[in-house]
Amino acid sequence: MNKPFHQWAKQLQELILEEDRKIFSPQVIDNYLQPQNLKEIPDPAGKATITGPCGDTMYVGLKLDRDKIAEIGFLTDGCGPTVACGSMLSQMVSGRTLIEAVAIGQEELLKVLGGLPESHMHCAKLAVDTLHQALKDCEKTGGESNAKR
Repeated sequence: MNKPFHQWAKQLQELILEEDRKIFSPQVIDNYLQPQNLKEIPDPAGKATITGPCGDTMYVGLKLDRDKIAEIGFLTDGCGPTVACGSMLSQMVSGRTLIEAVAIGQEELLKVLGGLPESHMHCAKLAVDTLHQALKDCEKTGGESNAKR
């Protein structure tokens, strides 16, 4: 391996993280560096994929245990704040009822994340909209997994 290249890459990553810390809350940074539930859900009871106005795409898949979210996964090709929004939202709704989950909006997600700059507010909207669409898909399927349909 090229040791000077790896040192340069590590220094560049540290500089980027230093700049991000000036813009984003610790919660946002933690959730994009170590995202929770970043996975595809096989045979979900509900799923959705939405592309936001900036071009980021997010997938949300849900497994249910009666009327509660037993497992949630998300995937995105988006930026760090989009990853953070998917991660935090997945943690917020895990174990909640469908009614509780659908009540969570963009403002609540932003509050838990410690806010986002105006230029990244759409990341929270994308996450919430994708979750809500996956919840609607659960309603259409009666909560049955894709394998049973």
